[in-house]
Amino acid sequence: MSAQPLWLRCEKKEFERRAALTPTTAKKLLDAGFDIYVERDEQRIFDDSEYEAVGAKLVEHNSWPKAAANIPIIGLKELPVSDAPLIHTHIQFAHCYKRQAGWSSVLARFNKGGGTLYDLEFLQDANGRRVAAFGYHAGFAGAAAGALAYAAQKKGDTLGQLHPYANEEAMITAVKEALGGSGKGVKALVIGALGRCGRGAVDLFKKIGLDEDDILKWDMAETAKGGPFQEILDVDIFVNCIYLNTPIPHFLDKKQINAAGKNRRLSVVVDVSCDTTNPHNPIPIYNINTTFSHPTVPVDVGPGNPPLSVISIDHLPTLLPREASEQFSSDLLPSLLEFPNRQTAPVWLNAEKLFRQKLAEAVEAEGL
Repeated sequence: MSAQPLWLRCEKKEFERRAALTPTTAKKLLDAGFDIYVERDEQRIFDDSEYEAVGAKLVEHNSWPKAAANIPIIGLKELPVSDAPLIHTHIQFAHCYKRQAGWSSVLARFNKGGGTLYDLEFLQDANGRRVAAFGYHAGFAGAAAGALAYAAQKKGDTLGQLHPYANEEAMITAVKEALGGSGKGVKALVIGALGRCGRGAVDLFKKIGLDEDDILKWDMAETAKGGPFQEILDVDIFVNCIYLNTPIPHFLDKKQINAAGKNRRLSVVVDVSCDTTNPHNPIPIYNINTTFSHPTVPVDVGPGNPPLSVISIDHLPTLLPREASEQFSSDLLPSLLEFPNRQTAPVWLNAEKLFRQKLAEAVEAEGL
């Protein structure tokens, strides 16, 4: 039986330094008989030499379109916008299954080229739980960004460009310094606190010094009554960590913000979930994703009212690129080891079934 090839492509999203395969997981796949190809990439947190040292084959930067059609391509973030047909099997986050902006045109590329998409967001085990997710580090980094934005706002400034941190300790130290030494006195609310993302946000707030009583931890029980929620206006930082799969009442809206006027405490909203273009976004107070270079967007709160900003960066874990990549890739590894048997392995079989369903919807939407 021939070896299973796998091609790690570079990431084209600005500031994205994470990798779907790390040198650690590449070595384990190689030991299991895989052929691993790695595109050279100066942006990636892992040096090319780290992959070469474990036996991976280095290939030209962004050369995957020239790869043999039978070599699966693995990456993290979505491909650059294009209408070029996709002939390969792609393993990545495509952000198109929940009808986000441009969803059908993304899938149309697979229809044109005959390729297949295994969306990392929808690789699930027998219990319907994702096999690998960046949730914890997304929440951790999102809470850190929120605290930095809060600190800047208290000084009358706007949060400037964010840069990835070498490790968690460096991030915590930087956030504490921005807050004057500690987060004590800051009040935060995390919705989705029982999930991986929410736990990450809560942990960051604890590590920068917020008092336990000043971290409100909400989940389904607390939101069951339906929003909008006054409690959100009564904290400094609100972090949304829910996984949206059905329409729900708004958590917060502009009418509520305007009615609060000068009595609003809320300064920063961190929408880690980033359902910005989802028609059911439960925080309809902004309409653009923010970026590492411009991490916040102001909310129109009316003249004379205290400022309010939103962070909606859709790749927050890259603030801790090495740790986030190692955790995600390690969780994904057992499923990747099953990839050669993807015609029968439930994780891959179900993911392809979902792809075929979404592809049919896109074909209809595009009139193909």
